[in-house]
Formats: sequence, C-alpha cells, structure tokens
Amino acid sequence: MKYRFLPWLLWVLPLSLVAAPPPRVLIVGTKVAPPFVMREPDGTWTGLSVDLWRDVAAQLGLHYEFREVRTPEALVDGVAAGRFDAAVAAVTVTSDREQQVDFSQPFFDSGLSIAVPRSLESGWRATLATFFSWGFLHLVAALTVVLFGAAVGVWLFERRANPEQFGGSAAAGLGAAFWWSAVTMTTVGYGDKAPRSLGGRLVAIVWMFTSVGLISGFTATIAASLTQHRLDTEIRGPADLRRQVVSVVRGSTAEDYLRLRNIRTDSVDTIGEAVAAVETGAAAACVYDTPILKYAIQNHPELVLLPVTFEPANYAIVLPQHSPLREAIDVALLEHVQGDAWRARVERYLGE
Repeated sequence: MKYRFLPWLLWVLPLSLVAAPPPRVLIVGTKVAPPFVMREPDGTWTGLSVDLWRDVAAQLGLHYEFREVRTPEALVDGVAAGRFDAAVAAVTVTSDREQQVDFSQPFFDSGLSIAVPRSLESGWRATLATFFSWGFLHLVAALTVVLFGAAVGVWLFERRANPEQFGGSAAAGLGAAFWWSAVTMTTVGYGDKAPRSLGGRLVAIVWMFTSVGLISGFTATIAASLTQHRLDTEIRGPADLRRQVVSVVRGSTAEDYLRLRNIRTDSVDTIGEAVAAVETGAAAACVYDTPILKYAIQNHPELVLLPVTFEPANYAIVLPQHSPLREAIDVALLEHVQGDAWRARVERYLGE
C-alpha cells in the first residue's frame, strides 16, 4: 500500500523537471566609454559601470548578456523600444530621456569639461604666428616705405653738405640715411649720424615729430593684434567656446549643450576621434563628460583639461518604464556605491 504512489512519482518528477522554465536572460545594452565600459581584446567587458552591474546582478541572481551599440541615444532608444531590458554605460540622466525610460539611483556624479592644447600652443607659437601674419607683414612694409621716404629726403640734402656721413655711392648714402631715419624714429638716436645742412635739419625736425605718431600707432597696432589673437584663441571656460570649432561625440549630452548655444561642432563617433581633432588642429577644444575626457587625455601630454566643470549631471542604469526590477536594483546599487570597495574601484580607474 505504501508503494502505491511510487509509479506515479516516477512519472511526475521527470515531467516537472522538464517543465521548469530556464532562468530568463536579460539583454543589457552597453557602449564603450572608458573607463566606465571597456572591451578587452578577447571580447570580455570591464570598467566601472560593468563591474558595478556584475555586482548588482550577482546579488539579485540576474542572468544577462551584453549587446553593444555605438551611441548613448541608441542605449536609451533600445530600452524604450523593448530591445534591451536595461542599459549600462555612462548614460547621463536628462529630462528628455526620463520621458522615454526610467533610471536607477545615480551611481556617479559627472558634468562637462573642456580639453584644450596646453598654453604653450597659445603662447610663443601663437605670438610667432601673429608676427608672421599677412596683416603684420603689410604693416611692416608700409612702415619701411615711410622710413625710406625720410631717408631719401635727408640724403638729397646731405650727400654734398655732409659727405662723411651720407656720401659715397647712392646705395651707401641711402643706406646711411635709412639707418639715421630708423634710429631717429625709435628715439634711440645713436648720434653717429646727424644732418648738417638747413634742408637736412628741416627734414629731421619734421621726421622727429612724425615719428612720435608713427611709433605710437605702430606699438598700439601690435599690442592690439597680439591681444586680439590671444582673445580669439585662448579658451578659459564655456563662454569662450562661441568663437571656436569644438569636437564632441555625436548623440551625447555635450553635443546637445553645444548646439543649444549655437556653438560650431565637429561631431564624431568616439571620444578618441574627438581628442584627435584637437591634436590635429581640426578643433580648438573638445567638450565631453569630465571623467571620460580626463581618462581619454591621460596619454596625450599635449592636451590639458581645464579646471572648470559645468552642467552637472549623474550616471545611472537605464531601465524600462515601470520596470519590476527597479526597486531591487536601486537597493543593491546603493549598497555597493556606499561601500569602501566602490571608492577603491573609482580610485583605481580614475586615480582620484
């Protein structure tokens, strides 16, 4: 009697094992954004965001696989369209995105920063560029013509009255007169040459008074040219970007920021391309998320990150609206980012 149900159990147990559904595998979108998401040569994923997601998934017993996209907007669109169950990278929380998807608790505070060539590039090189510009060369040419005119006037009167200083061949006499006109204009006045004739001295008096105005105007023009060049090329903060072409990653919040302010952009697909545009001179600066941009220029000593962070923002995990996983993910996420292990991990990746 006690073995009556044994045959039935032998049938039911295998059927129940076969009927048990396998655990659901979540499709998680991601995008390369060092140091938050990186892909090793063997195809494995690593980085701050990836490691954090692995910790949260392990705590909640979630099974998942990563799917790569190329832009942050593709992550948001993928979650909103149901192609992804979540998205993990360096996705900034914005009001526009919040209308399409939900976000977890933030796990990293970010913002925008600017990378520019070091000051050496806008220092002596920029000064040399100004001195060899067409405008400056035209100014020097005009001044040379005026100097030569004064020299001719003195030479015509002094070549016979003062042959010791302005005599000889026409070339020698004009050369001596040009030297005299140059040192007189600059108020150096070496005294090695001086007109003796009445006509020569009258020319000298007129030239001295004329020189005062010429040298003042010349100095003011050079100073204004150097100042304008510095103002046009030097970038100290976001307000200076309006005069420049700025490289930015396509589809990023940095691109939205620049276009909203009518700043000319050179939009590319990756942060590496954006940094390269600044190196080659195709762009005057690069604007992107502070931690990613700081990481990207570590091996580019010719670039520097300005000590200005603007448009503060947060990174979070992207989830579908009304996701049943959100509360559990939030709790696990907060537990991890408030621990010492997370701070040590941030320091290991970002050096701070």
